[in-house]
Amino acid sequence: MSQNRLVPNTFLYTFNYAEEEEQLCKLEVRSLFHADLHAFVLESSINRDPSRSPFIKEKIAVLFTGDTLENLKQKVEAMPSLPSTYKVIGINYRDIDPLDKMEFNERKGIARQIGCLVPGAASLHNPEIVFAITKLKGKWYFGYYSENQGMWLIHQQKPHNYSTALTTRVARALVNIAVPELRGVKVIDPCCGIGTVLVEALSMGVNITGSDYNPLVMKGIRNNLAHFGLSGPVFLRDIRDITEMYDVAIIDMPYNLCSVVSDEEKFAMLQSARRFAKKMVIVTTEDIDGILGEAGFEIVDRCEVPKGKFIRQTIVCC
Repeated sequence: MSQNRLVPNTFLYTFNYAEEEEQLCKLEVRSLFHADLHAFVLESSINRDPSRSPFIKEKIAVLFTGDTLENLKQKVEAMPSLPSTYKVIGINYRDIDPLDKMEFNERKGIARQIGCLVPGAASLHNPEIVFAITKLKGKWYFGYYSENQGMWLIHQQKPHNYSTALTTRVARALVNIAVPELRGVKVIDPCCGIGTVLVEALSMGVNITGSDYNPLVMKGIRNNLAHFGLSGPVFLRDIRDITEMYDVAIIDMPYNLCSVVSDEEKFAMLQSARRFAKKMVIVTTEDIDGILGEAGFEIVDRCEVPKGKFIRQTIVCC
């Protein structure tokens, strides 16, 4: 069987995040899934690669559900025969309802029972397909299993970094908030700094351009991209000199002691962004709601992300 012969009808995603990341995770979920996240698991008809998000832990592409385990077993047993090797695992998720939780031995036993019913050759160590079984709100779920590959972790090892730069987790979430659908979207990071957002975006296949007015960061940006085998257009220019049109701008406003920006300069930057971008996701440590309005932006969503002694606001504008 190829996986195409059994088509998933829904998808379960499990999540994991630190307390200070909760708002950012929920904003990302609203963008990617058009849904509110109320727990550490989400069922959606939308299919996303779990590695896109820094907060998604696992995905089950659901093939069968059952109100009882016996009902689910019957459906699994009736599957088409598999030419590929497989194994079945049982999973719990963070803060799972005690009534849904499978203890270790139970989880192993149920996975073994289900695995014996799958028509095909099992392989515990090198399976070509991994299936998972879990329970949510009293219902059993079974389907193709995949887990996050943690690309953001790999991207932490950049040759060049700034202490004030966004973390790779935050940068990856920002890209998802700005660009939930990857195809046909033209993106710019006009204050790209050392390129943290560029690395995350390019690794996901986003059509993104980077630019910055600081000549000292140009070599570092290009080295960071090359380190991960990535490439994309990067220009030395002021945000006010951008003339091309973009669907989305992702902007991390300068805020360190070396980048003091007056209200007039902020307004000029945002007015420029309004001219060349239809949508903007902006990160700021200051209250700029008034300036955003004056520049012609409407705030449609937002969240706060604490970092040390200060708080970054992530604001989605159109």
